[in-house]
Amino acid sequence: MNTDHQPRPGEVNRPRVRITRRHALALFTLPFTGVVTPAAASPPRIVCLDDGLAETLLMLGITPVAIADREVWERWVVEPPLPPQVADIGTILEPNLEFLQQLRPDIILSIPYLDGIKPLLERVAPVTTIGIYTPGGQPYQRAIEATRQLARLVGKEREGEALIAATEAHFSTIKQQLEPLSARPIYVVSFLDPRNVRVYGEKSLFQAVFDRIGIRNAWAGETNYWGFATVGIDGLATSDDARLAYLEPLPEGAGGTLTESPVWNAMPFVRKRSIMRLPAVLMFGTLPSASRFARLLAAALTAETARG
Repeated sequence: MNTDHQPRPGEVNRPRVRITRRHALALFTLPFTGVVTPAAASPPRIVCLDDGLAETLLMLGITPVAIADREVWERWVVEPPLPPQVADIGTILEPNLEFLQQLRPDIILSIPYLDGIKPLLERVAPVTTIGIYTPGGQPYQRAIEATRQLARLVGKEREGEALIAATEAHFSTIKQQLEPLSARPIYVVSFLDPRNVRVYGEKSLFQAVFDRIGIRNAWAGETNYWGFATVGIDGLATSDDARLAYLEPLPEGAGGTLTESPVWNAMPFVRKRSIMRLPAVLMFGTLPSASRFARLLAAALTAETARG
């Protein structure tokens, strides 16, 4: 599994960023706008090319003028809800540069994955690159650092510190709530197809949440630096007493195929009916996604216990 790119939530792999002929032509046809200094009373006009950074901006009270691929947000991020006025500039790999120019942003927020098209983006506006998922891991700590960096950028330092404090307090509350339910480990997976999953472990945002709410991850195997491993369903048989939490949305047709699979039906968590469905959570997100995951997991565990 390659680890030098950012996978989108619902895909197995994606090609390395490259500058296409259309991009190259745009580099010479778009006028350079230079640095725009926004009025002191107005927040900067920000185009954000990463959903994790965008969710942090929204929690700080700043609405970006545009993001990449609104459909991904609606399916995988969910909350905070994206205001209707936020424009969609196309895919993360091939943003609509002409439309981007028309939006006249003051700042474009990017990630290291997009460094290949950074010269094109800089023809439109200054680019600030912030990395959360890196070979060194620690996405939660990097999300805290990114929150502070964004808060300084938009003049919302107080709100940034409040977001960090609220996230930590949320984890503390959930840890106390789940203490009686924390003995059994949990796999957290996303289905890629009826036979294969991404299982989240070391270096993932979800692992950081596990560590803070006192839950043991059933997956102790290696992961890439995005924090997941791609395995067949039979690879989830490493723990006899583990529960399984799977993230929506499921690939089309996966549910019916699973119920007919002998491999699936042989899994310990299937035999023990220890399976929990989790609404979509951005697995490559920041503090808001971490809080959402903790809340949804706590609700699922509580409901499973109530069912007996």
